Formats: sequence, C-alpha cells, structure tokens
Amino acid sequence: MFFRLVHKQQDEKSLVKYDELDEAYSEEEEKPEKSASSYIPSRCPCLKCDMSKRYQIALLSSVGFVLSFGIRCNLGVAILSMTKNETIQFTGDRSQYNSTVQEPEFSWTPETVGIVDSSFFWGYIITQIPGGYLASRLPANRLFGLAIGISSFLNLFLPGAATVHYGMVITVRILQGLVEGVTYPACHGIWRHWAPPLERSKLATISFCGSYAGAVLGMPLSGVLTQYLGWQSGFYVFGVLGLLWSIIWWFFSFERPATHPSITEAEKIYIETSIGENTSIINKNVKTPWLKFFTSMPVYAIMVANFCRSWTFYLLIISQPTYFLKVFQFEVSKSGTLSALPHLVMAIIVPIGGQIADMLRRQILTTTVVRKIFNCGGFGMEAVFLLGVAFARDTTTSVVCLTLAVGFSGFAISGFNVNHLDIAPRYASILMGLSNSVGTLSGMLCPIVVQSITKGQERDFETATREWQYVFLIASMIHFTGVVFYAIFASGEKQPWADPPAEETWRPEQILHPDSNNFTYKKYGAMQNESIDYNTSPNQSPVYETREELVQKESKDSYMKDGGGDF
Repeated sequence: MFFRLVHKQQDEKSLVKYDELDEAYSEEEEKPEKSASSYIPSRCPCLKCDMSKRYQIALLSSVGFVLSFGIRCNLGVAILSMTKNETIQFTGDRSQYNSTVQEPEFSWTPETVGIVDSSFFWGYIITQIPGGYLASRLPANRLFGLAIGISSFLNLFLPGAATVHYGMVITVRILQGLVEGVTYPACHGIWRHWAPPLERSKLATISFCGSYAGAVLGMPLSGVLTQYLGWQSGFYVFGVLGLLWSIIWWFFSFERPATHPSITEAEKIYIETSIGENTSIINKNVKTPWLKFFTSMPVYAIMVANFCRSWTFYLLIISQPTYFLKVFQFEVSKSGTLSALPHLVMAIIVPIGGQIADMLRRQILTTTVVRKIFNCGGFGMEAVFLLGVAFARDTTTSVVCLTLAVGFSGFAISGFNVNHLDIAPRYASILMGLSNSVGTLSGMLCPIVVQSITKGQERDFETATREWQYVFLIASMIHFTGVVFYAIFASGEKQPWADPPAEETWRPEQILHPDSNNFTYKKYGAMQNESIDYNTSPNQSPVYETREELVQKESKDSYMKDGGGDF
C-alpha cells in the first residue's frame, strides 16, 4: 500500500505539461456531456471554427497590426501627390504640342511636410506608459480593439482636414498617435492571460509580424489606390477596413480564457494551468511597483534592445529612398518589391523565430539562454550586415546586405520583444509601454542625427557616400552595444517583484472541486517540497504549499482509513 501511494505522488508532480493532465482531470471526463446548445457562444458568431481560441486571437491581432501600420503609411504616400507639380501635355494638331504646369493642390513647404509626417509620433510616445497601465487595469483586448477602431475612424477625416488647413491634419495625426500608442502595450496585456509560458514566443510573434507585413503592404497598396482612385482613396479604404476589423475583433476576442463563451474546457484548463495564476479573478487594486521597474537591470536590457531595433527600423522607413538615390542614383521608390523586400523578409522570419524559440525552450534550453541567443544573435548579425551596407559600393551588394540585416533582426523579436512576459507577466503591458516609448524616442532621434550627418550630400557623390557610410556605421555600433548590454543584464526568469498576491494563486483542483472549501493554497510552486503546516486551529483551513503536499495529505488520509500505521 505504501509503495502504491508513493507512485501516486510521483505521477502528480507535473503541472505544466499538457499531456500529463489526463489523470488529474479524469473526474472531469466522467461528468455528463453538455448539450450542443450549451456550447453555442453568446457573442461569437463563428459556430464552426475549430481553431484554438488563442491562435484565433493571435491571427486577428496580427491583421489589426497590418491595418494599423497601413494607416500610418497612408499620409506618407498621399502627400507626394498632394504637394507635387504636374505637367499636363496636350496637342492642338500634329505639328503643335502645348503643355501646362498644374500647381500642387496643397502648397506646403518641406518644413510643413516634415511636421505633418512626424506629428503622429508626438501623440504616439505620450500614451505608451499610460496605455500599458490601462491595459493592466482594464480588459486589454477591448483597449486594443478600440485603439485601432478609433484610429481608423479618424483616418476618414484626414482628406477633409487637409482641405481646411494643415494644422487640422496635424491635430488628427496627433490624435491617431495618442490612440495607437496603446496598441503594443495592450497586446502584451492580452497575452498575459492567453499565452501559455511555452507558447509565448510563438503567439506574440504571430501578432507582431503584422506590423512588418503592414509596412510591406501599406505603402504599395496606398500607392496603387492613389494612382488610380486619387490620393483620398487610401484614407477611406484603410479607414473602412479598420472599422470592419474592430467589429469582428469585438465579437471574437475576450479578456481571458475564463470569460470566453466558446472555448473548450481542455484549452481553458491548459492555458490557466500553464500560466499558474487565477485568470478568473484578477485583483485590480494591486499597487504597481514602479520603483522596481526602474531599478531592474532586466527591464533596462529590454529598453536598450528596443531602442537599438527601433533605430534601424525607422532609419529604413524614413531614409532608405534618400540613401539609394544619393549614393547609387537609384530611385528605390519606383521598385515596390525592392523597397518592401527587407520588411517582407522580416515578416516571414519573425513567426519562424517564435516557433524555433519555443521549441528550444520546451526541449533543450532555459528561457534566459533562448532569449539571449535570439536577441544577441539577431542583433549581432544585423550589425555585421549593416557594416556591409556602410562599405557597399554597388546597389546589389547594398540591397543584399540590407535585406539580410533586417531579416536577422527578425530573430531578435523572439528575444527582447517577448521578454516582458517572461520577467513580469502581470506587468507585461506596462513594461511594453516603457520599452516602446524608448523605442519611439529612438525613432524621433534617428532622422535628426541622419539629417545632421548628411548635410553635405548635395555637394558631390564622394561626400554623399562618405556621410551615408557614417550613418550605417553608427547604426551598426548601436546594435553591437545592444548585444553586449542584453547579454550581460537580460533574464528570462520571473522577477521577485512580479509574483502575484497570494489570493490570486490558482490550482486545477479549484476548477475540478469548486465546492471543496477546506483547503487554502498559499503559493504556486509545482517543484517545491516545503513541509506541511498542520499547526492550525480547529476552525482554520490547513495551508498546503504545493500540489504534492495535497496529494500526500489525501493519500495519508486514505491510508489511515484503511487501518494503516505511521505513514
């Protein structure tokens, strides 16, 4: 009898492996099946979708990011048609040709165009941290959907605002930046409840690849719409698509598994058991440890990495056409495929990197090692190929090096950009707001530095080549700095200040035996073996630290009932 009980204890040790939950939940399987009507979701119109709900949310959020970044590209493409002179040729007869120059529809100076372009980021940087805080207190999925929905709605007003005054355009763009500033933090707030630890890289990178796909699709599609339907069409098309997406998102997304009406019991148990916290009852009154954030080196490692990655991202988005034109006399904007190639490669690499990262974490390496390998490896290779861009002397070599640099940086997304969920899942949305605000600051500084370095590019070819060489050397050095800093200070382990309060800990038995109130679970710790505290008053429930202790207690009671001696 003793050996049988010992084997039972050993069989109950794992809490995070889904394939070992069958024994623990055997009682659930014995319950009578619910009627078919009980599985019909109360709000979700998709009644025949067999996709796991967490992957459904990942794909929908990815589409949301595609539209979000497409909206950002609208003005940059349309403004070329809005402010350029056009030459119209016509003939009176075969021997005579006449032409006339049509004045631009909007006589905005280059300085005005620069202000209009950058105004989005004025609002975007302001709401990063507040957006993360709101996502930790409010349903993050609703915040995410509302942000993209409101931005899409505002996009419909931009053509009209342009006809009034450029100041109105700036106002609308600032408002768009304010609402879209919460999207990345809110996305991390979603994955706090929905991403099992061993699927965080995979799910988060599926979402984030929409950002790079948006950069790939947004500019060419906006260009086509502008060319054939007028510069206003891009604003209307992306605005309507964004509103339609937000309606779909409202019905298909839910804050956490416990509130999803059509999720299977198996998926809900798997997610909640893996995360190890009660996602049904979330204490909104827990104080945010702001001081801990700013004294934690793993947090600074993520911030530095975000700064480095954003530097190259905005460098290419803003300065890539100018670089190819001044150094190689090549108008990259005329080749839609070539200009989008680096971001297309990254959109492909990001989810692949997430798959590989989770596979390594599940089978071979610790989370800390995986995050450092992917981040430092991605940044290191990006820095090397940026050096290649700096010293390239022909268009082909430059394009190849640039594409490889951006492609390798896609692996880094499975490093720093998912790391918030590792070190503090409870505060991942706030940490994402902190790091993304630093990244946005990088995007605001990069054009200023590039402009100050390339002041002499108009004089001659040699000057332009030398100055742009300095630009890419600086970008490479920034990434090498990021490699060193992240390798030293980053961590993939949950930080002590990120532990949830005791009342929010969770056990599978609370679902399986909801009417059993005689146990109090003080701490989640599947691998701990603390001794049981039996010194409780008659009216006080004993405290068990781990699942093993509960099994031991139940086994001991059973053994004593059978007439056994000392356990």
